[in-house]
Amino acid sequence: MKVLVIGGGGREHALAWKLAQSPKVQAVYVAPGNGGTALDPRLENVPIADLRQLRDWALKERIALTVVGPEAPLAAGVVDDFRTHGLRIFGPTQAAAQLESSKAFAKAFMARHQIPTAEYQTFTDAGLAHAYVDEKGAPIVVKADGLAAGKGVVVATTAAEAHEAIDFMLLDNKLGVSHNEGGARVVIEECLVGEEASFIVLCDGRNVVALATSQDHKRLMDGDQGPNTGGMGAYSPAPVVTPEVHARAMREIILPTVRGMEKDGIPYAGFLYAGLMIDAQGQPKTLEFNCRMGDPETQPIMMRLKSDFYDVMMAATSGTLDQVHLDWDRRTALGVVMAAAGYPMDPRKGDVIRGLPKEAEDAMVFHAGTLAQGNTTVTSGGRVLCVTALAETVKAAQQRAYEVLRGIQFDGAQYRRDIGFRAIRG
Repeated sequence: MKVLVIGGGGREHALAWKLAQSPKVQAVYVAPGNGGTALDPRLENVPIADLRQLRDWALKERIALTVVGPEAPLAAGVVDDFRTHGLRIFGPTQAAAQLESSKAFAKAFMARHQIPTAEYQTFTDAGLAHAYVDEKGAPIVVKADGLAAGKGVVVATTAAEAHEAIDFMLLDNKLGVSHNEGGARVVIEECLVGEEASFIVLCDGRNVVALATSQDHKRLMDGDQGPNTGGMGAYSPAPVVTPEVHARAMREIILPTVRGMEKDGIPYAGFLYAGLMIDAQGQPKTLEFNCRMGDPETQPIMMRLKSDFYDVMMAATSGTLDQVHLDWDRRTALGVVMAAAGYPMDPRKGDVIRGLPKEAEDAMVFHAGTLAQGNTTVTSGGRVLCVTALAETVKAAQQRAYEVLRGIQFDGAQYRRDIGFRAIRG
């Protein structure tokens, strides 16, 4: 069988890498892929960015299964288009993907279906938004309503910071974000306190299977300091998601979401990522929904998955996830992101990467912002690599990942030195 993975980041490298391990899969294509997928003989990059051209290519190549990695193609309706032409594809429809593509849609949906989340209001008028911040005070969270590549959220510790974010997102619209009805819009919500975790499940429209739990690190620097990023590292499993928290998340958040989407006439099939804030009493609340796997959470999760991922995806696109049981490596997987100089605001491109190791049973370097140029690999994006390792404990996985990382060099490389610190400390 031929399989296509849409996307070019670390998440897509990990998904393609896992799909290629299935004995039922004869070829895995990645569109557009990256320098790491170009280096892997089991994978083949497809340099097609236009989604309709990609659909025509998939029809011509008789692709048996397509898996969508990033959010932008989902919001653009790639699933609707592929399905219309008889292609099997895993991901939510354009309407269902509003859970991620519109923060306002997601918050209104959660309010309507009594799904635990932060108190909020939505604004298109900057004056009213400023007045709301003055009324509520800080800390407070300001979110751009639309896809902003992980940069559309400001956790304001002061009212001045919140006012600045409102002007940036609404008056200046520096992010260039438009919500689904056009124009700039913000969601302002209370700042929840606790510990974050990534809760990712597979949905087939009715049935749900939870993936291994994980936790990522959003801030650029050690100790959760510095600016927000797309994610600087992750590990799985996440100790903060106890069996009790897991049960509550499924019962109070995930299942009501899937049932609610079905009730609203928008059945949800695809990866569903609930970003959770878990308070001191073990009560999870929903920070946000993503309609895709997380990055870098996917890399450690795929390292731990022992089941045939192709079989899982075929069940998920056949409505038979109720017959699936996932088998996990009991070890901990931990991934450390190496980012380019200047990331997150102005990442530098074109730096030569040296010392890339071969894949090992307990370690894998997943590529994100890389490009193959002849016999060399160079940086081509903000987050460049995710060095991922498996070991018996979080501490041992951390040590193994950093051991591999120290052999890799490129000018200006940035990485945190404390990935996994919460689990080790806790």
